[in-house]
Amino acid sequence: MTSTLPAAGAAESASLGGRARWAVLAVVLAADVLDLVDATVTNVAAPTIARDLGGGAGLVQWLGASYALALGVLLVLGGRLGDKFGRRRLFLAGLGGFTVASVACGLAGGPQLLVAARLVQGAFGALVIPQGFGILGATWPREQIGKAFSLFGPVMGLSAVGGPVLAGFLIDADLGGLGWRAVFLINIVLGGGAFLAAVRLLPEDRGEKDTVVDAVGSVLLGAALLGMLGGFIEGAGSGWSGWAVPLLVAGAVFFAAFCRRQTVAPHPLIRPSLLRGRGFTSGLLLGVVFFAAVAGLLYVVSLFLQSGLGRSPAGAAVALMPLSVGIVVASIACYRLIGRFGRRLVLGGLVITFAGTVALLVLVARFGTDVPGWAFGLALFVVGTGMGACFGSTYDVTIGDIAPAEAGSAAGALGAVQQVSNGIGAALVTTVYFQVADGRGAAHATVVSLAVVACVALVCCGVVPLLPRNAPEDHGH
Repeated sequence: MTSTLPAAGAAESASLGGRARWAVLAVVLAADVLDLVDATVTNVAAPTIARDLGGGAGLVQWLGASYALALGVLLVLGGRLGDKFGRRRLFLAGLGGFTVASVACGLAGGPQLLVAARLVQGAFGALVIPQGFGILGATWPREQIGKAFSLFGPVMGLSAVGGPVLAGFLIDADLGGLGWRAVFLINIVLGGGAFLAAVRLLPEDRGEKDTVVDAVGSVLLGAALLGMLGGFIEGAGSGWSGWAVPLLVAGAVFFAAFCRRQTVAPHPLIRPSLLRGRGFTSGLLLGVVFFAAVAGLLYVVSLFLQSGLGRSPAGAAVALMPLSVGIVVASIACYRLIGRFGRRLVLGGLVITFAGTVALLVLVARFGTDVPGWAFGLALFVVGTGMGACFGSTYDVTIGDIAPAEAGSAAGALGAVQQVSNGIGAALVTTVYFQVADGRGAAHATVVSLAVVACVALVCCGVVPLLPRNAPEDHGH
């Protein structure tokens, strides 16, 4: 996770004492935790929701994809809106809207309403997340900002543990007969508390009224991603008939129009100069593919645990904990190592992810639904360490060659790519899973899906030599 510091950061930070700065950091972290928890809860909750509401495989795919799609598409735009209208104002609007959308998710009476509420939830999340980094840059002195960003890796890793675990136990507890709905309704407390803290603690800022937002580019990007993602999910459910192919074609056309727009717009969402750098474009490509693969892996493993092994939601959440622990351990360790090893750390993470995925594949192929729990957990831990080694280091290395003036645009592009990749990966890999599972069962579907993820990780290894050798000297998280 990279930081983008406003030029006036040092001046504005002088008005806040040390305790106040830490309080602001706590509010920003709380909002990011809320986002990540809601992005991951459906990894465990999706099968239960689909059984209750209907919607089948399509609903399972859209539950995660819709949230990630809206968040990723609007993330860059959300940052620009914060520059224009004030970060505090957008942060509060986004957090309030996110909480209300969470209630809509919890009260949804059908699959279409739930997916629509998830889209709204992701859209408001896109207003919150980019403001946090700008607020920290304006309230923390430049020489101390590394301390603030160093907490994001471990805290986000713990949130990745907490999301599925929280979902599993809330569903099994069936509080007040709410079942899966409590997974979303708990945000009344979590989101409401964060909102009240933000009202009290976040500093005022006026924004820059002359900031220009490229609305045309935003619409083109949103249409492109919606078309492509919708096409893949529709194709999986309809056997590639009906609207699947037209949606994919429309998505490709809109994406070409977006790329063209970035070269002619006076204020593009993504600076064209970024895309002319081999290191940055290679890192962007690697991020798209890798994050899509691991997002799909998480969904498939959760489906196998519940559909294949018969685990309850809470049981599946506990079984996934070794993977999350691996992410936390590796994220903490690699923060200190990225400056020394650079892109070699990325390669090591990819190799470990590949090895762990192959180990999972062999175990499921050998034992099927009788796979030993201890061996499965150990393989998940290996996968998690590989993922944790890649999560922060990939993007730190990707910006190694860019100019300081391009850092803001680069950070926004990379963050958006990660979110969209999560949605695309969950849709594509679960498409493979459901198509195979219909005829061959959960174990065989898991083997095939893991083989796809392993191949993707291996291909990513070939992209690493194209990345910049090292992260920036003043990289931060």
